[in-house]
Formats: sequence, C-alpha cells, structure tokens
Amino acid sequence: MNHSRQDIPGPGDICQPEARRVGVYDAHAIEDPSVDHDLQVVYRWLRSLPITDLLSAAVDDAVKYVLDGPRTWRFDLMSPEVDSDERASVGTKLQYHVINRLGLIKEPPLDTSILGIAVEIKGTVGRTWMIPREGQCEVTLLFRINARRHTFEVWLMRTHRAWLTGGNGNRDLKRSPIAGAVRRYALIVVPETPLPPEPLRQLTPEHLDVVFGPAGLRRRLVALFEALPEVVIPRGSIAVVGAGLGDPMKRAREAKSDLRRRGLIVLVGTWPVERRLAAELGFDISGEAWVAVREESFAFYGLKVPSPR
Repeated sequence: MNHSRQDIPGPGDICQPEARRVGVYDAHAIEDPSVDHDLQVVYRWLRSLPITDLLSAAVDDAVKYVLDGPRTWRFDLMSPEVDSDERASVGTKLQYHVINRLGLIKEPPLDTSILGIAVEIKGTVGRTWMIPREGQCEVTLLFRINARRHTFEVWLMRTHRAWLTGGNGNRDLKRSPIAGAVRRYALIVVPETPLPPEPLRQLTPEHLDVVFGPAGLRRRLVALFEALPEVVIPRGSIAVVGAGLGDPMKRAREAKSDLRRRGLIVLVGTWPVERRLAAELGFDISGEAWVAVREESFAFYGLKVPSPR
C-alpha cells in the first residue's frame, strides 16, 4: 500500500499497538520526535559517542561473521555463493555485535537498554525492516546495509503501530515501517557511510582466478600483493585467501622475499617501526594490516627501505 504524506498519522493522532504476549498496551497520542523524551535521551547518548566508527565496526563484524571468510573464501555478501537466507541473517546477528561495540548488555524486554530505556535493534540487507509486535511503539535502532555499494546507514525511530504497514503482517506477525514515516519521523544516526574497505573486492576477475586458484598459497599471496600494490590489506583478508589452510600468515611472511625481488616492499602493522614508516608513506596499517609499497616510493619520500624481517 502506498501512503501519501497526508494519510500518515502525525503528532497528536492516536496510536493503538496490537496485543503482545504480555498483554494489550494502551492507546496513546503520537509525539513529535523532537519532544519524545525517551527517544531524545537515547539519541543524545548515541551521538555523544564516536558512533559512526562504532557502528561501522559492528556492521562489519556481523557481515564477516556470516561470510565466515577464513573457512569459505567468501568476502562479498553479493557473491552467488551466499544464499538469500544467509544474507538475511546479517540483520539477526547484527544486534549482538551492536550491543558488544556499544558496551551494552542483552536484556529484556527488547534487545538492550540505554540509560534505562528499552531499545530494539533491527537490521536489513533489503529495503525495509520487520518489526515484531513487542517492538511496536518502542525506541528502535534501524540499520540498512547496502551490500552492492558496501555501505550502511542507521536511524533511530519510535516504531509506532500507526507508522507500520497494515494488513495481517507476515506469518510471524511482524510489520514494516512505512517509508514515508521513516523519511519524516526517523532521526538519522549515521548517514550512508562506506563500510571498512575489503580490498579483495577490488580484484578483477582475472586476478581472482589466480588469487583463489589452484596454486600454492605463497604464490597466490604474491599475486594478491602484485595485483593491489600500495593498497592496505587487512590481516583478515589474507586469512580469507588462505581459507582452510593452517597458518596462512606464515605463507604471507614467506611471500615477502618474493615480492621484494619484484620491487615491492611489504610493511606489516605488527611492527611499530613499520607502522610509523607506513604512516610517513601515507598508509594506515594499524590492526596488523599489510601493505606492499613500490620501492621507488621510499626514494620519492626520502625514506630508507627497511631491512628484510
């Protein structure tokens, strides 16, 4: 059903949530989000944090948990090897990662609470969210992940029953927020923002055939760094390339000498000296990330090539 701006209930209109397992909640007047006390308390708390970084990490955690790359070679939610049920499960896993990253705890009656206010957490890799009866008229964090664009965005909204779709809901008695109500009444927590980069997504089909091909891991890792010179490669991406093999980092360390002979100097974030050197060259390899730098780049910046480790 399409809802025009005029027929979406607004502040002052009466909202009647549906019966829940714990009983029937009273009808109540819809408040404008700007004067909704609990909504504003939660919103201010979220905005007091480095919220974009925290929620970006939470979404990335949930996506990587579902992909399980170090065992499956998968690094892209849109891969044909990821079925629709797995893709949908990202939203389910997300609540636990959000709670962890925000330093909260899982507790009833909803998913968590912030400053004593119950909060529901809903994520989707699709167009909309499914709100259970227990979540009607409650303060809700809404995450939308765009797997094709590798981005995410987050809103905070009181999901009034009056702002949810009509009809009988789905078989689990869940309903979706009306798009016009989200646009009009949801508070933006994080605008559309890129997720942490996954450099394996930059590989061409030709490079993918080699990096994930039948050759030994050492040769495949050499091919990876040659395909992506001066691109920061997280440790987790190396683990994906070495999926199913014991100690892929050992093979990565062995590949460094092969790359050096090809004019690529590998810097590893494990070592403080190399982290500082990478920073001088314009690369952030914190978190034990790796980067293969062209030898001539050191000369350009007047830096000494480090001795092999």
